[in-house]
Amino acid sequence: MKVRFFIILKPSPIQVVKIDLNSDLGEQADSHLDEQIMPYISSCNIACGGHAGDEDSVRRTINLAIKHKVAIGAHPGFPDRENFGREIMEIENGELARSLKEQILLAKKLTEEAGQKLHHVKPHGALYNLASVDSETSRLIISVLKEIDPELTLYGLCDSVTEKEALAAGVSFIGEAFADRKYELDKTLRNRRFDDAIIHEEAEVLNQVENLTFHRRAFNGATELNIDARTICLHSDTKGAVHLAKAIHDHLEGHGATITAV
Repeated sequence: MKVRFFIILKPSPIQVVKIDLNSDLGEQADSHLDEQIMPYISSCNIACGGHAGDEDSVRRTINLAIKHKVAIGAHPGFPDRENFGREIMEIENGELARSLKEQILLAKKLTEEAGQKLHHVKPHGALYNLASVDSETSRLIISVLKEIDPELTLYGLCDSVTEKEALAAGVSFIGEAFADRKYELDKTLRNRRFDDAIIHEEAEVLNQVENLTFHRRAFNGATELNIDARTICLHSDTKGAVHLAKAIHDHLEGHGATITAV
C-alpha cells in the first residue's frame, strides 16, 4: 500500500499597506483651498507665522483638521515672508531658534485650546532642505523641538542628515517623500529653480505615489532610488493641488492602501 504525504500550505496573509498623506496648509489668505484638500489627507502641517500664517489662520486650519480627523502638525520656517521661506536666510542661530520656538508654541497653544494635541513638526521650504544636508541646522531644529515637547514627532526627508540627527538625539522621526517633486541621485529634492523640479501631470504624480507607497522607491530618470517613506506630501500650492489630492487618495484606496496618520 502506498502512503501518500500531503503538505498543506497556509495562504500568505494579505499585506496591509499603510501610508500617511500630508499637505502644507494655512499658507494662503483664502482658506478655501485648505477646506478642499483636507478631506483627502491624514495629517497636515500648518504654517505658524514664519513664512506664512498668523493666529487666525492657524486656528482656522486647526478647526478644519479637527473636523476631518486629520493629525495636526506645526510647519515652521525661516521668518521670511518676502521669499515664502524658500530661500536660505542669513540669520544667527539664536535668533532662528527663538523664531522657531515662537512658531511651534503658537501652533501647540492653539491646538491645545481646541482640545487636541500637537502631533508633529515639519520644517518648511529652505529650512527643511538645508537641514536635510546640514547637521548644525538639524540639531538646532531638534533642540527646539525637545525643549518644547520631547514627545513631538519630527517629519523630514528620508535618508537625510535630519533623520540621522533625530535618531541620534532620541527623537521620533517620520521619513517623508513627495508626490509632486523630482529627486536627485542623492535622494535630495531637485531645486525649484529648475523647470522640471515640480511634477504637475496627474499620471506622473500617481505613478510616483504608487512607487513610493507599494515599492518604496522613486526614480531619477531610469535610476531607481530606495526611499522607505511613511508619509507622502502634496504641496497645497502645486498647480491643481485639490484635484491631485483627490486623485492620490482615490488611487491609493482603490489599490488597497490604508491612508492614516502615523
